[in-house]
Amino acid sequence: MKTIEVVAAVIKKGDEFLATERGYGDLKGYWEFPGGKVEKGETNQQALKREIMEEMRADIKVGDFLTTVEYDYPQFHLIMHCYLCELAGGKIDLLEHLDAKWLHIKELDNMKWCPADVQTVDAIKSYFSK
Repeated sequence: MKTIEVVAAVIKKGDEFLATERGYGDLKGYWEFPGGKVEKGETNQQALKREIMEEMRADIKVGDFLTTVEYDYPQFHLIMHCYLCELAGGKIDLLEHLDAKWLHIKELDNMKWCPADVQTVDAIKSYFSK
């Protein structure tokens, strides 16, 4: 089975987290934490900054590592490294996603998440319940 390694930005503003609705592919309409593939020669942090700029025209500050999620989709094995981030500017412009919502931690379970992102939600709740 093919393995795909990606990074995801858990963007936090105050006590809310940014969720984005996929606009393409088999999981169109599901919610996820934005990000994408790491290109050759990039660090995870560099890839996150580039991906968020490409997907949302937004600059982010990459903070602490949150978790690594591994999930077997039917077509591939996903390894997703998740980092806590914050917007460096105030505005986002959705270029690839259908929608975006800022969600309080108590609202995270109310979304139809991509399967791998469910584990990220669990990591967020665990991290911020300390």
